[in-house]
Amino acid sequence: MTARIGVVTFPGSLDERDAQRAIRLAGAEAVALWHADHDLQGVDAIVLPGGFSYGDYLRPGAIAAVSPIMREIVDAANAGMPVLGICNGFQMLVESHLLPGGLIRNAHQQFIRRDQRITVENATTAWTNEFSRGDEIVIPLKNADGGFIADDETLKRLEGEGLVAFRYAGVNPNGSLNDIAGLTNERGNVVGLMPHPEHATEPGFGPDMPEAMRSGIDGLRFFTSAISALAARV
Repeated sequence: MTARIGVVTFPGSLDERDAQRAIRLAGAEAVALWHADHDLQGVDAIVLPGGFSYGDYLRPGAIAAVSPIMREIVDAANAGMPVLGICNGFQMLVESHLLPGGLIRNAHQQFIRRDQRITVENATTAWTNEFSRGDEIVIPLKNADGGFIADDETLKRLEGEGLVAFRYAGVNPNGSLNDIAGLTNERGNVVGLMPHPEHATEPGFGPDMPEAMRSGIDGLRFFTSAISALAARV
């Protein structure tokens, strides 16, 4: 049976169509979900896409975190459903307390966009199981509020329990503590990261020229990993 992965659209979402395309390229069915609904339409997994949900008022992701559909997503995530938050979606996961810490304005106070090297630190999650720990990949990054912060106790727990999923390599683009680019929860079904894997899933559509990214498809394995994780549960 083909996996069905939902992608939620919020007011101000920008990258939901890209996420849907990535899901289809990976071999699953993309299901469009709406922020104001309580119906997850029977999907097997969820992607929270990038953008500026609700105009990033209050804090990025803060209003989206209390939108109607997020109540259902929090319950589903706590029951084990795979959930991936990308950029603004990562901010939603933090604001809804599915992941710890916080995300603040970039240290240099500038919006950044670049092809970013990241290292896979945890390859056992629902969204990273087709990687190996230590793999270095390159996927686009674009954010203004990507600086990850947490108190010392939380940082020690994240590091000690292997909950850092990705770390920036080569350069820390936004001042994130410990070079953290993404996290996972203890169960491994919820993953959030600032870079955009959905923009690197097809040759010619993620930068794959010699002067840009070395590969245009490094992001595809996020979505094939989710399909593999769902197949393993059947």
